Amino acid sequence: MSQQQQIVVVDDEAASRELVGDYLRMHGFTVTLCDGGKTLRETLGRQPADLVVLDLNMPEEDGLSIIRDLKAHTNIPVIMLTATASAIDRVVGLELGADDYLAKPCELRELLARVRSVLRRSAAPAIAAPTLSASAGNKVLVRFGTKWLDLDAQVLRDEGGNEHPLTASEFAILKVFADNPKRVLSRERLLDLANVRDGEVFDRAIDLRIMRIRRKIEPDPAHPVAIRTVRGGGYVFSPAEPKA
Repeated sequence: MSQQQQIVVVDDEAASRELVGDYLRMHGFTVTLCDGGKTLRETLGRQPADLVVLDLNMPEEDGLSIIRDLKAHTNIPVIMLTATASAIDRVVGLELGADDYLAKPCELRELLARVRSVLRRSAAPAIAAPTLSASAGNKVLVRFGTKWLDLDAQVLRDEGGNEHPLTASEFAILKVFADNPKRVLSRERLLDLANVRDGEVFDRAIDLRIMRIRRKIEPDPAHPVAIRTVRGGGYVFSPAEPKA
């Protein structure tokens, strides 16, 4: 990994954040340690970050609130750490936009593997789907409902050119759909192609991510037309037919 990749570790327990920080530094990352949401925001105001490792259980401001705020303003990937290992915490965190999770105390080698996996997804090269794309200068765009997916910038844009940030996993899923139009993809196949597995909760995790994506692209998320559910099959991307 490049030493220039910046990881921010957020944990109110000094010993825990220092342990994680030291281990990530040992493996070539630049690491900044924060004791809560306030110092995280101050840090991000001074310097960019490639990924945030975030403890969910903090007294001043809980991690779920921080994820909500972070994802509303950035597309920085987030890995949650939770001492409770609560399925509810994990599900809510994923729904808010987190990219992965680990129970505390975590195995540091596994945390390192997940950090590398999330960073790979967020930096994955984009490959165009020629039959579904349009060119805007040298950019390749794919139409998803009310938005255009910019494969180079890895963001959604509306008709006015405004950006709508995506998490690394959301982009990975949309790219899989762009590469496989009109093809029914099972949850298992989506997870494999997008490389966004979440262990024991993978079925629920993919459904939550599809729900989040639909909120961003569908005119009516309750009645999706761009990404449809196929009962017993999975999901299918139905690109809009070009107008005559």
